[in-house]
Amino acid sequence: MIKLILAVAFIATLASDSKAQQAPDPRIADIAHSGKIRIGVFPATQYSKDPKTGEQKGLALDISRALAARAGVAEVITVEHPNPVAVVACVRAGGCDLGFIGFEPARLTEVDFTPAFIRRDFTYLVPAGSSIRSAADADRSGVRIVAARGHASTVALARALKQTKAVLAEDVEPAFELLRTGGADAFASVREVVLRYSAQLPGSRVLDDAYDTSLVAIAIQKGRAGWLAYVSEFLDEAKRSGWMRQSIERAGLRGFDVITQKTN
Repeated sequence: MIKLILAVAFIATLASDSKAQQAPDPRIADIAHSGKIRIGVFPATQYSKDPKTGEQKGLALDISRALAARAGVAEVITVEHPNPVAVVACVRAGGCDLGFIGFEPARLTEVDFTPAFIRRDFTYLVPAGSSIRSAADADRSGVRIVAARGHASTVALARALKQTKAVLAEDVEPAFELLRTGGADAFASVREVVLRYSAQLPGSRVLDDAYDTSLVAIAIQKGRAGWLAYVSEFLDEAKRSGWMRQSIERAGLRGFDVITQKTN
């Protein structure tokens, strides 16, 4: 109940800030004057688009719209990319104001990150009858693991594997197809992703344990310290109020935990 009250108060504050704001916060003056926030996304756990209707939804949009309301910005524009690498490139070049991706220390040479606000784990989907029962079982010579190129889960997988190497597909859909058709013994990705695909493969299992844990943050172009501070403050308020947890639940995301302390 307390979390609900705090979340309602947070939403009310957004509306109040939007109406009462006479002049934009100097840290976000450029964004406020442009009247739009451009977000870099790729089809995955935080963002999706209905192929028939074109409807866009997901946690990335919820966060961006709430942030826009707080900043007094009228429009959120999605800039869709095929993978996280392209999102980073967009943020770095200034074509995106925010990039919704997994935090990777190696990317700090290209962009800055807000403190992480979500923790999620990476695990495997295995087909019916598989003898793989744990992440350790998957890391054996001769086991064929497939993963999507450029994803944070794949970067982590390369670090985790000691006895075998992953086969890389261009995206999660072809990666899953390789598993479905018998071309791989395990599909590695974010737990939410493999849970979703498990419904399309009768008898398949998502492993209980994980091969690594990921932190989700927002990427911002280097040199924009004011914007970075403003977005970081917003995320902190969204977490403390319970709004972030409610947004995750509305999006139906599984295996996502809100981070309450600074971790990156």
